[in-house]
Amino acid sequence: MQNLKNISEIPPQTTSQMSCPAPLSENTTVFSVYLTEQSIAERALPLLCSNNVVRRQFGNVQITIGRNDFDTFRFINHGVPELTLVKSNVVDAFGAERIYHYDNIAAHPDYSAYFIALREKPELSKEYLLGKRIGILDYPSSRSGHIVPKTVLQRLGLNDSNIRLYYYNSHQELRRALSAGDVDIIASYWGKGDEQTLSRSYITSLENEVPGMRWYLKMQDNNTDLRCAIQQVIAQVAKSHPRKYYRDVLMIKGCETDAGI
Repeated sequence: MQNLKNISEIPPQTTSQMSCPAPLSENTTVFSVYLTEQSIAERALPLLCSNNVVRRQFGNVQITIGRNDFDTFRFINHGVPELTLVKSNVVDAFGAERIYHYDNIAAHPDYSAYFIALREKPELSKEYLLGKRIGILDYPSSRSGHIVPKTVLQRLGLNDSNIRLYYYNSHQELRRALSAGDVDIIASYWGKGDEQTLSRSYITSLENEVPGMRWYLKMQDNNTDLRCAIQQVIAQVAKSHPRKYYRDVLMIKGCETDAGI
């Protein structure tokens, strides 16, 4: 509860919160969850609130939905959530696995980072990229949308002073900007739905095997019932999610039994 007190003293930013419709019990301990995807939160909340293990061990569930890197950094740095879905580099940056005993219990696939254009295949040369309008994510922790493209550009001797970088808040906004002609190139991943509006002929690989999203659960205690219960919830969320990326999930040291779930 001390971590929840610490975070409550930080001025609110852009987060929103969701809780169970009614308390689960008289237990005052809250199962706190930090996510960055509204669609994940909406599917996870009713499953967590109805889960027998969660109901036995906690009095309520509170899901916080972060909207930017600052939200993510402040929650993970303070070790607030019991459960979180974030990139592994965020957890690594704060030593959260060691300090707060975050255990990686499930993982979504790694992916590749690309430059994507509308009418031609981007070239990875200084001469080609000079003068191009390039869209990237306004999230320094995003590998495919920020870290990788900036690293490639710096390696080619390009930066804000000799190219035009345009910053967007999501991969969807990047695609809209490219389709509208606001930028010439975007830095992103290649999704299944992209084949309907973009061409694979006009993508150029920047890096393979960019680490995907990871689920972390606090395991200060050897709470195997909770671990198994949360893995069950994650599997149910993945099964019903409309995005193929989130439907593909690997359980880390998965449970062989329901462990009283």
